[in-house]
Amino acid sequence: MKKINILLTGIISLVFAGCSDFLDRKSESILSDEQVFSDQNMITSVLANYYGRIDWGQSLERGDNFAILDEACISNGGPDNRQDFGNDMWRVYDYTLIRHLNQFLQGIKSDAAAGLEPAYRNQIEGEARFIRAWVYFNMCRCMGGMPIVGDEVFAYSGGMDITTLQHPRSTEAELYDYIISECTAIAGLLPDDPSANTNAARANKWAALTLKARAAVYAASIAKYNYLTPDVKTAGGEVGIQASLAAGYYETAYNACREIITGGRYRLYGDNPDKGANFYEAICKKGSYEVIWARDYHYPGNTTGFTNNAIATSVRGDIDANIFTPTLNIVEAFEYRNNRDGTLPARTADDSDYIYYDNAQDIFRDKDARLYGTVVYPGSDFNGIPMTYQAGQKYWDGGEWKERTSSTGSSDADGDLITADNGPDKSSSQYINNSGFNLRKFVDYNRDASTRGRGSEMWFVRMRYAEVLMIAAEAALELGKPQTEVCGYINQIRDRAGIQQLSSVTLDDIVRERRVEFAFENHRWWDLKRWRIAHQVWDGSSESYSATHYSLFPYRIKDPSHPQNGKWVFDRVKSTWTSAYPRYFQLRNYYNFIDQDWINRNPKIVRNPYQ
Repeated sequence: MKKINILLTGIISLVFAGCSDFLDRKSESILSDEQVFSDQNMITSVLANYYGRIDWGQSLERGDNFAILDEACISNGGPDNRQDFGNDMWRVYDYTLIRHLNQFLQGIKSDAAAGLEPAYRNQIEGEARFIRAWVYFNMCRCMGGMPIVGDEVFAYSGGMDITTLQHPRSTEAELYDYIISECTAIAGLLPDDPSANTNAARANKWAALTLKARAAVYAASIAKYNYLTPDVKTAGGEVGIQASLAAGYYETAYNACREIITGGRYRLYGDNPDKGANFYEAICKKGSYEVIWARDYHYPGNTTGFTNNAIATSVRGDIDANIFTPTLNIVEAFEYRNNRDGTLPARTADDSDYIYYDNAQDIFRDKDARLYGTVVYPGSDFNGIPMTYQAGQKYWDGGEWKERTSSTGSSDADGDLITADNGPDKSSSQYINNSGFNLRKFVDYNRDASTRGRGSEMWFVRMRYAEVLMIAAEAALELGKPQTEVCGYINQIRDRAGIQQLSSVTLDDIVRERRVEFAFENHRWWDLKRWRIAHQVWDGSSESYSATHYSLFPYRIKDPSHPQNGKWVFDRVKSTWTSAYPRYFQLRNYYNFIDQDWINRNPKIVRNPYQ
């Protein structure tokens, strides 16, 4: 009897969650086709296993991954001595999963599944092919072109010619073409109604079209901007895409976005009149009509410790807190309502004196509302609880400002706060805030969710409608569409954020907008690589603001003899105690290295540049 070799681990209901009982299935080991494909419960259990195996890059499974780039830093027992980026960082090479998916696809088309409704079989086939396309996409953006095995399930028998099982690498363009082609076909198989989805955990037609748009804009930008890194290519095209192909890819991305936009199934979330809280809800509220596809979690049993690691001291539910915290760099990337320069005005223009504030939150007044939805900052709140960040007290002595600091949560003899529970300070102790901010995005307001034993069921958003608008804006710009159209896409997002509209858009505007809109959503690394500017942003220089982590230290003035007594001042400081070195992205980091073991098994695989 033919077997389908699929290992299911634990209770599969732990992979997804939400309103439905999807994946409420117990584990099995090796099952026959007849056992699996004649039973919808078994089919969804197997499919759930595949969905649960595709967490790559930044995710809620590894919160410290967010501190690798420039969005956050490690605030727990530092410093972080990282400088270079690893040759295998976030590398994906999973032909085992592709083989299992191909086995599954054979089964869903076999006689064993003949009793299933055709629409159901189409949907399940579409979901399996979507997952496979996602695997290939993640491999491609890591390493460029890789072997495309199609629907083939390799089987070895003694004495056979092993070379028949060895496929060479595709070109990078061929692999993106394959992903795009698959997504086109998948969209015709999957349901087009978001209500047919399970809390956005399962792919539908619109997720397939979003992946198509994303793959196309990646291929387009690599084709157009690889001239900035002319040596980042291989002779056979496994890495690098011809510039002449850029326009065609941008057209594909543009058309896919237009289909999603005109389809009307998704839109920007806008239920809360408070723009900052609205942005948080758009991403973090399960059931948000903006979210197209997410990695979901469900209590009990399948939760994440992300909230436990990211939460601030004063609102934590356990001993853990501040494992990683946002940098000043990401905070200053958010504009002011009527000023595109987001630099916090901490000192006078000539740098001769502080700027004094009545309240700590005043320095953030009129900031892009997305900042509130992304970061907890001094004077803001967390689920209605006021958040105090104070590094110490300032006093005037001998013609200069001096500071008085102590351990976190300490007060002076008068009962006035010296250093807040939330810090920040420069301690290397565990769970102490070192940057002056905490993360809000993807952090659960449920206090129990920050305990070790329980964890959080907050989901991680992989695709949402704002990305569709941003890809449409980028593709329209590169295709030379009217600026009114380009601005129309991006201004929908900026209007929701409560900041000024743009009358013209450049690629730099796209770069800036994506940075703040998608902060902590696993886009930054891949965006800077596809635009070929990562080596410019993270240039390894200690004098480079973009390569070096910065923190914000708020101080309350306590000096009754001084006219500014009681006011707040801020120090913008280089975070050498959290990140000892500036980030240094080298040309070799544009593509992961090919592992020697892969070459030993398949000599047809060629190495990537700089190996």
